[in-house]
Amino acid sequence: MHTALRYDDQGSWRPSDEALSLTVGLAASECDVKASQRLRYQVFAQELGAQVKGHQEALDCDAYDPFCHHLLVRDSRNGRVIGSTRILTDTQAACAGGFYSQGEFDLGNILRLPGRMMEVGRTCIDPDYRTGAAIGVLWSGLARFMAMHQFDYLMGCASISLQDGGYTAHRLMERLRAQHFPEPALQVRPHHPLPLPSGAHQGNVLTPPLLKAYLRLGAYVCGEPCWDPDFQVADVFILLDRDKLPHRYQRHFLRAAMAPAVVHHAYAKPKTHV
Repeated sequence: MHTALRYDDQGSWRPSDEALSLTVGLAASECDVKASQRLRYQVFAQELGAQVKGHQEALDCDAYDPFCHHLLVRDSRNGRVIGSTRILTDTQAACAGGFYSQGEFDLGNILRLPGRMMEVGRTCIDPDYRTGAAIGVLWSGLARFMAMHQFDYLMGCASISLQDGGYTAHRLMERLRAQHFPEPALQVRPHHPLPLPSGAHQGNVLTPPLLKAYLRLGAYVCGEPCWDPDFQVADVFILLDRDKLPHRYQRHFLRAAMAPAVVHHAYAKPKTHV
């Protein structure tokens, strides 16, 4: 996966050519939120075949949306929303009845950690913009939000498709267990463990781009995956500790979060409590 952030010979940050046309900001209206939900529907329901709520209006929406901050990436050349994710903070999760991930995992170990937490979910990029720039710009917005409001942890689910009967998910988990599991005190337990794969499959096993991005930032995969039958994916729970980012990302990733060429002035402090 390409990155939207490039560095010159002296290690200074500069945006890629494609990233220069992209801006990131929080949804400021119901219209903005619906634009995010419409993109989610196009990606998750139409492209990937997920069973989602709101299909009558061609929207992907659920009970958590009203409690979330919706982060949007737009193409400034046409105003089109081409990427989005939603942020559920610890404060807002208390109002929503818990984090979305609690519906899939026992998060007892995670919720005992000291410090502030934010959960991201429903991350998606328009198929026409999957060159790496859009996800990079989206990450820069998340980093800025995390820094502005002094969150210690970012968490969420990264999905692995089960369209091949689960072969890829099980092969990936062999690698993730060996390289990216944390100590038992940070592990979670899925409410619906992943079934054994159906049939055999040959070929290369590729890490999904979002999961790969998390792993590059030093995130933990905190245990076995949960089976999500509505989306037909295996979800793994991800935990990113801001203080344990690799050194090169602590310097460059957070610097990129404040770069005006990528984080547009439309980024504003959310109106709801964080």
